Amino acid sequence: MTDTPDFAAYIAGLPRVLAGAAALFRDAEGRVLLVEPNYREGWALPGGTVESDDGETPRQGARRETAEEIGLDRPLGRLLAVDWVHGPDRPPLVAYLYDGGVLTEDDLKAIRLQEEELLSWRLVPREELTAHLLGALGRRVLAALDVLAEGSGTAELENGHRVG
Repeated sequence: MTDTPDFAAYIAGLPRVLAGAAALFRDAEGRVLLVEPNYREGWALPGGTVESDDGETPRQGARRETAEEIGLDRPLGRLLAVDWVHGPDRPPLVAYLYDGGVLTEDDLKAIRLQEEELLSWRLVPREELTAHLLGALGRRVLAALDVLAEGSGTAELENGHRVG
C-alpha cells in the first residue's frame, strides 16, 4: 500500500533532485534570446524551476516561466537537451531545454519583462553566448543549437558536456 507510514518514510528518505526548464528562442538571424536576472550574476534563458510538487511537468514549467518572464505564452517545440548538473551547494539539477522557435519582429516587440526578476533582454550570436552564459548553461545552449542545425536527436548532457 502506498499510504502507509513506512512508504512515506521511504519516499522522504530518497535522494532529492531539482528540475529546471527553459526555452531556446532565436531570431531570423539565429541569435539567441537571453534575459538578465537581477538576483544573480550572468545571463540566462527564459525559464526556471519546475513546480513538480504541484504536478507541473518540465514542458509545462518552461511554458509557464516563459509567459511569466517575457510575456510570450506559446506552445514549445521539441526537447533539445537534457543536462544533469552537479552543484557544490545544492542537490543536482536536471535541466530541460525546449525549442522555443524563431521569433518575428512582432514577437520581439511584444516581449514584456517580469520586472521583479529581470533587468533586460538581448539577442546574442552563437559566438558570444559563452561570454554571457556561465558554465554548463553556455555549453547546454551550444549543444541545443547543434541539435537544431544537425536535425539530430535530443542531446544528453552532464554539466553541459555530451555523454553517450
